[in-house]
Amino acid sequence: MRSTRTRRFGLATVITLALTLFGLAPSASAADPAPAELTFTTDAATTQPGGTVNLSMTVKNNKTYDIWFVYQTIDPTWLTTQRPDLKYAFTACSLASETSAVPCSGTGPADLGTNYGATVPPGQSRTVTLTLQVAADSGCNGNIGFYSYFYAEFSDSTSVNGGPVYTPETRVLCA
Repeated sequence: MRSTRTRRFGLATVITLALTLFGLAPSASAADPAPAELTFTTDAATTQPGGTVNLSMTVKNNKTYDIWFVYQTIDPTWLTTQRPDLKYAFTACSLASETSAVPCSGTGPADLGTNYGATVPPGQSRTVTLTLQVAADSGCNGNIGFYSYFYAEFSDSTSVNGGPVYTPETRVLCA
């Protein structure tokens, strides 16, 4: 009796292995994507004192319900705050939706939630772009980094939060 079970188990294992090797085995179902994603990009990896970098933050709605409300903070990382010679400021803000771009408010390390413009329909995204101006007399060879927390509410009365989410770092190079 034992050898029959062993043969069945062995045969099933061999068949499963063969199907897997040839790509015919059923794959495990992928996990559902996060209900809302927050991603960061910059338009330049480096800048110099006196230069600018655009920092874009995109919230994407992966649910089948509208995002009604978004709350987001953006703050400099601890290492960024430890550089007294590093001088920068956010000087502009714009909101891009699927159809247009408009100016927004609340620049600086602040609450950016109102800038995303409710409502974000299912499958769509909103991008807030902040222009980071590095002072002409800023110190050199320092990384500028930010982190963010966000919270989103959906029309089905659910919510999601995340963080800290870290931005791509921008390297300040001497001129």
